[in-house]
Amino acid sequence: MGFTVRDVRHVARLARLAVSEKEAERLVSDLNAVLTYAEQLNALTTDSVLPTFHGLGRAMPLREDAVHPSFSPERALSQAPQVKDAMFVVPRILEGDGEGGAEE
Repeated sequence: MGFTVRDVRHVARLARLAVSEKEAERLVSDLNAVLTYAEQLNALTTDSVLPTFHGLGRAMPLREDAVHPSFSPERALSQAPQVKDAMFVVPRILEGDGEGGAEE
């Protein structure tokens, strides 16, 4: 199963990108090439490779998973440019009527 121009147009619309017909066709080709390469990688046998194996023949150094104290809400908000009701104030980036539902 590969990508089609319809798939590219759909993703472009979701990302709010303008894509010409020529660009869409090139993107279909590029994305299908990526899928082909991924299929080649899936064909490799990796049963004997450890999940944390490093390309230089060493195990990946992982830090110990330890619980650390977190910031208090006051400290976390202390550097914010704007705070309201103990929350960060950020610019609105989504369009819509503000009633909670996303428009299609």
